[in-house]
Amino acid sequence: MQTTKTERRAVTANRDQLIARVRETLATCGFYVSEPHHLRSVSFDVIARRDSHLLIFKVLSNIDSLSQSDSDDLRVLATTLGGSPIIIGLHSSAAELEEGILYSRFGLPILSEESFKELMLEGVPPLVYAAPGGLYVRIDGATLRRVREEKSISLGALAEAAGVSRKAIQMYEAGMGTMVEIAARIEEFLDQPVVLPLDPFEFTAEVAERLRTLEIIDDQNREIFDMLREIGYMVLPTRRCPFDAFAREEELLLTGIGEDRRLVERKARVVGNLSRITEKKSVIIIQQESRVKEIEGTPLVSKDELRKADHSEDLMKLIQKREKRAKR
Repeated sequence: MQTTKTERRAVTANRDQLIARVRETLATCGFYVSEPHHLRSVSFDVIARRDSHLLIFKVLSNIDSLSQSDSDDLRVLATTLGGSPIIIGLHSSAAELEEGILYSRFGLPILSEESFKELMLEGVPPLVYAAPGGLYVRIDGATLRRVREEKSISLGALAEAAGVSRKAIQMYEAGMGTMVEIAARIEEFLDQPVVLPLDPFEFTAEVAERLRTLEIIDDQNREIFDMLREIGYMVLPTRRCPFDAFAREEELLLTGIGEDRRLVERKARVVGNLSRITEKKSVIIIQQESRVKEIEGTPLVSKDELRKADHSEDLMKLIQKREKRAKR
């Protein structure tokens, strides 16, 4: 069934309102929050930092609209910046997201808006995670074993009370999760809590396969990336970001590439804002030299200037010089 223009506008407005509420919650918690970028086909909506804690958000009305490619890009972005990716959503195609439950898609954590607020404003983490087959919890294996042994309860007796096998109890004591109903029976029998809270910001990304598949780069960007590599930068192209690549040597650059003047100005503002949030250097590479050397704090470097650089230090000196000019 096709959606009407009115329905699509309503979905967009709903998501924009949700983004605004997420930003407000983060600001209330003392996070330095990125400005709305209003760029289409971008893998994230909000980046927020408090001290060394960097969070990268994708905000969706329907979490089933999250694509594999967006997830891959968000994972790479988080890994490269040293941040934690998280999805905030309202519902799936089947139902509203429930409070206190951690969901996931493509290995990324997902919270409802209420769960997110409880975690950020009240410090109450979710205890339950949704997975194929039902709702599950993490078991504190060390506590489970200690309490069982202190109370002289055998594996068999606990297994019978929980309605599982002895082997299952041994696996719980080794840290395996279990279904909510089984955990409730264990806690009732032991008269002791053994469920661990979940941290949605715990994230370890496996990016080797993702890095291997970043082969779709247009010829114009490829030439610039090659020049950056020649002067000593490791370049990681991006696809659904308001910048075109990460270029890393001693300092991490958020590297945008621009041709159209209006797009350059827009991209420079977005990249500059993200640079301040993440505390990373940023630069826009432009096709031809311009009298304008920076836009709202983001240095502009022409392709010819980049070509003349013999080392990464040459580019960094140019960037720092234009940063200083912007601060005057």
